[in-house]
Amino acid sequence: MADNRFFFTRLQYESGDWDVDQRMPSNVLNSLVEYTTLKVDTQENIVSLSSSEIFRCPFCYLSGHKLVEFTAQERENFEKYVRNGGFVFVDDCNHDIDGLFAKSFESQMERIFGAGALKKIPNNHMLYSMFFRFEGPPTTSQELNGWGDDIVHDYLKAIEVNGRIGVLYSNKDYGCEWDYDFRNKRFYRIDNTRFSVNIVMYALMR
Repeated sequence: MADNRFFFTRLQYESGDWDVDQRMPSNVLNSLVEYTTLKVDTQENIVSLSSSEIFRCPFCYLSGHKLVEFTAQERENFEKYVRNGGFVFVDDCNHDIDGLFAKSFESQMERIFGAGALKKIPNNHMLYSMFFRFEGPPTTSQELNGWGDDIVHDYLKAIEVNGRIGVLYSNKDYGCEWDYDFRNKRFYRIDNTRFSVNIVMYALMR
């Protein structure tokens, strides 16, 4: 942005349902305002993955429930963006390692970056102490309620480029976990969006 404000970019892709958890971005942006000194644009930025606009975005979010099947241009942009230092946080709304989104997205990553590129990251990774301290990825209510695959995932996966995460991938459904009006945060004993601050601060690290 012209005034160097951080902006949250949601990636629009032709397959599947990219426009999910619509209150989540404003909740995350509110946390950045509340906890950090970042200058923040409080409006969500929506960019087509096939557009060159992606290359001016410091942080991208991609999610959905359904099939992920990138077009040739989407694949090309995704790879170029990540290999050139971009950061994409990908969250599976199904919370299901065997679901359609998970299988199809992971297939796309294998096609773009090669077999085995998407790997579990250790729970002592610097991501978990970037701002707030966590002992691995925080558990979501979707996991505890047995929705999806009825598994509490004690890990996140990532694709690293030159020793740095370029794609952070979650089956934990943080999108739904953070999909509420940020003014309702006061009802939570512990603000469950704090981990999003770690993700964004890591993404901005150069």
